Amino acid sequence: MTLTIKTDLDALNYLRESKALPIVSVWAVEFAVIVSKWTTRRRTRLALRQLTRHQLRDVGLTPDQALDESAKVFWQA
Repeated sequence: MTLTIKTDLDALNYLRESKALPIVSVWAVEFAVIVSKWTTRRRTRLALRQLTRHQLRDVGLTPDQALDESAKVFWQA
């Protein structure tokens, strides 16, 4: 399920204005952040594997560095 940007912003504003959240809500937000980070890591590491030597040089990476980074599992920072 994907929320629209407006809904996302409304939800974030609601959370920001809340004085205290129930513990289950805190856990849910923390879980959502973790899943978002993992998804981003996986997507960017897969994309890193597709870059040419020239593109890697543009972003300041050697092919060996790119290979090392792309070999990491998504939960590994």
